[in-house]
Amino acid sequence: MACGFESRPGHNNMKLVSACLIGINCRYDGKSNTNRKCLKLFKRGGLIPVCPEQLGGLSTPREPAEIQKSGKILTKSRKDATKNFIKGAKETLKIAKSLRVKEAILKSKSPSCSHGEIYDGNFSGKLIKGDGVTTALLKKNGIQVITEEDL
Repeated sequence: MACGFESRPGHNNMKLVSACLIGINCRYDGKSNTNRKCLKLFKRGGLIPVCPEQLGGLSTPREPAEIQKSGKILTKSRKDATKNFIKGAKETLKIAKSLRVKEAILKSKSPSCSHGEIYDGNFSGKLIKGDGVTTALLKKNGIQVITEEDL
């Protein structure tokens, strides 16, 4: 498999995956983002599904949220959800550390999981460079993150 996600002898091959990518209805709108490649990998074993937003105490469905220039995460109605997103990122990191996970496949364009680009915070659909809260924390702790688009 591409992007450094190949098997290596003596290497822990367990990886985190955004739960929505394998068909779990945990997206903000109560749906999933099922990705054929992720689902195939999950069925082979070794992927641990996580939803940082649910781990942070947010409900499903929930109001969409975006990272602001200030670093806060606000919902579309301007409710501050920063603490939930940070809690979810920390809980995801705990799972990764406890299982000695070194790699993750996370959902693109998510305020939690995105790698490389996020929405601009204005709910305009415009993307800017940046990482989601969980991705940033995982990367800071030496965990390689890609999105489903990188597979």
